[in-house]
Amino acid sequence: MTKRRDFCALLAAAPLPLTGFAQAPWRLATGYSAQSLHGKQLQQIASELATLPGGFSIQLHPENSLFKLNEIFEAVRTGKVEMGETIMTGLSSLIPVAGADAVPFVVRSYADALKLWKYQRPLIEKHFADKGLRCLMAIPWPPQGLYTNRPVQRVSDLRGSKMRTYNATTERIAQLMGATAVDVPMAQVGQAFTDGTIDCMITSAVTGVDNQVWAHIKNYYEINAWYPKNVTFVNAKVFDALPTQAQRHLLEACAAAETRGWAASEKVASESVEELKRNGMKIGRAAPQFLAELKRMGELFSLEWVKQVGLEANQIFVPYFTKD
Repeated sequence: MTKRRDFCALLAAAPLPLTGFAQAPWRLATGYSAQSLHGKQLQQIASELATLPGGFSIQLHPENSLFKLNEIFEAVRTGKVEMGETIMTGLSSLIPVAGADAVPFVVRSYADALKLWKYQRPLIEKHFADKGLRCLMAIPWPPQGLYTNRPVQRVSDLRGSKMRTYNATTERIAQLMGATAVDVPMAQVGQAFTDGTIDCMITSAVTGVDNQVWAHIKNYYEINAWYPKNVTFVNAKVFDALPTQAQRHLLEACAAAETRGWAASEKVASESVEELKRNGMKIGRAAPQFLAELKRMGELFSLEWVKQVGLEANQIFVPYFTKD
């Protein structure tokens, strides 16, 4: 009998193969809609993992339904929820290098944004690991463009305008452009244009379509000011408790979703610009003089950010600017 009990105990202690693996569903908290660019990728990850033997199940909790967007990072870190997604720039007070996404006029294209992520990612992964988290993937929002009620050929054309702002970066942009910064929530932008509170703003073509801004403004310039990213992550202890094969499947699903997500973001950006055009907006590439001035502004912003963040900022921007 003793030998039988010892044998049963040995079996219980042995790791189960994935075919025998079952777990309670993981909860994935996000502040964004399940139908958003990012939400669709998260849903596909969950669908793919659900086909695994043993039922590796992830349940998406969108639109702040489990935790508010600014609470999700801490909720995953402390184990209140297994997985989370948030906008990376929202973590810059905790992890300064996360703010590289918000340095404007440095990244000019999706290829540039991917290059920036290449040098930013190892630092993000390190900081997440230090906080008991594992970074799984990051997917960009479409780039930020310039909406204005007046034609723009150079920065000085915006002097004296009233620019909608919503964070420290956009306030600084308004200051450097000689515009008046006006803090306006996106939900109130239409009325603000109508009553003359603002006459220009920087936001994505997607946001413009979602808010049907063509009723209030006529010019959109593809200046690609910056490409903010959402990051998806998991509690490291929860991840480490998975069987090795399940870990591999999760990482593979996230890697595939990241690749799809970058392509989907670029596609949505292009489609949104076309939608603005169909609704009567004038779509223009910024004039060479304007782009040159924005580039100099980006150099100033990056220098300010490097001084603020220190050595790790150089670990991103030195290779970004110097390597192919």
